[in-house]
Amino acid sequence: MSIEDMKNVDVRTVDRDSLVDINEINIDESLPPKERAEEFLRQIKNPYCFRVGKVVVKNVYSDDGVSLQERFEQFARTL
Repeated sequence: MSIEDMKNVDVRTVDRDSLVDINEINIDESLPPKERAEEFLRQIKNPYCFRVGKVVVKNVYSDDGVSLQERFEQFARTL
């Protein structure tokens, strides 16, 4: 799936069972931030659309000059 395809997933029609539940993701906190971010992306599969339990979440990232990788690294540091 391309980045554009991931961004364009419609939460109203997506098959919930095809989405990863973020509660099932486990990240090794001893990894450096970049590797934690990479592991998160590997496990979540689509960082724009995933589940939290039974709830479908659509993530939108701002265009404020911060790269997607930097955002994920910030996010991974909080895990």
